[in-house]
Amino acid sequence: MPYTFTEFFAGGGMARAGLGASWRCLFANDFDPMKVAAYQANWGSDHIKSGDVARLTLSDLPAGTVDLAWASFPCQDLSLAGGYRGLGRELDNISTRSGTFWPFWKLMRGLVSDGRSPRTIVLENVYGCLTSHGGKDFAAIAAALATEAYIFGAVVVDASHFVPQSRPRVFFIAVRAGETIPANLAATGPQPDWHPAALVRAQEGLDAATKRNWRWWAIPRPAKRRKGFADVIEDAPSDVSWHTPEQTRHLLGLMAPVHRMKVADAMSAGRRVVGTLYRRTRPDEAGIKRQRAEVRFDDVAGCLRTPAGGSSRQTIIAVEGQTVRTRLLSAREAARLMGLSDRYRLPARYNDAYHVCGDGVCVPAVRHIARKVLEPVLKSKGDEALLAAE
Repeated sequence: MPYTFTEFFAGGGMARAGLGASWRCLFANDFDPMKVAAYQANWGSDHIKSGDVARLTLSDLPAGTVDLAWASFPCQDLSLAGGYRGLGRELDNISTRSGTFWPFWKLMRGLVSDGRSPRTIVLENVYGCLTSHGGKDFAAIAAALATEAYIFGAVVVDASHFVPQSRPRVFFIAVRAGETIPANLAATGPQPDWHPAALVRAQEGLDAATKRNWRWWAIPRPAKRRKGFADVIEDAPSDVSWHTPEQTRHLLGLMAPVHRMKVADAMSAGRRVVGTLYRRTRPDEAGIKRQRAEVRFDDVAGCLRTPAGGSSRQTIIAVEGQTVRTRLLSAREAARLMGLSDRYRLPARYNDAYHVCGDGVCVPAVRHIARKVLEPVLKSKGDEALLAAE
């Protein structure tokens, strides 16, 4: 039988794509009608409920106990683009988007009280959740899990392990008390691949009661990534066009000397070099803020972002000899950078498609967590039941 799950803040269903065929969705929810439409285009309408998570009740959720509750709750208030406004307080009026965590958690508490605790819970958010409000947001999430008797830990997984995009994200992985955690999944301390210094400091700031439920997850390192950024680029995208020579010269003119030197090196490389470019506001030598263009040619795209908070979309820069061309990243290229199959149906409007991708979770990162942690935990209980029957 497939594992069962519910997906909150589901977006276009990228966690569902990552979990794969061995998992069966029983319920999904998102507030954004555009994202719900994208979800329905790819997964059907049977299990997706559109609307505010704060308006959901236990009667909306499937009966019985699910194997997993997944929540990629809104990240804007825990990220630089959102000004690190934070989760908000559970008992106050919720005025921040990341404050939607508390209505979601109210549902989880209700399931616990009802004897229907999800066997596992995964919460996904931006790297900024480790430090926002001096670590208080991280501590609030950790305490919420511990209070409801979940054994949990957090890992930082960068999408660059799997796809050519730099996208570090924090995943809280929680297991219901009483479940069997295979010994090889629990380390005695932080693991370099998954527990950077910022996460270690955040864990050190937890109170003693919360720390008792903490586990350092030992996750196998994935195989070396095979594809680079140039491998995801479309030859003839349908939704974006190459810039005019004048537009490209304007972007080159916005570069500081160190970035112009990167372009010069690419021009003398003797081969086609593809990189990405962001427009930023940086202080110049006199301290005056100016728009700058910053380029990278390390075969990895920068983190996909949506326009919220003023972030600019990535621009592709292709250099071949003395020829330099630029254009916006296409929607399909953005989807590939998230690990989505080309069979995934994107919204017709460019901005909508880019938004679905930029707000999503890296598909193969989800698969790795499911295959290396969730499925072994859930299977252990089944193995125990089989042994008892024998």
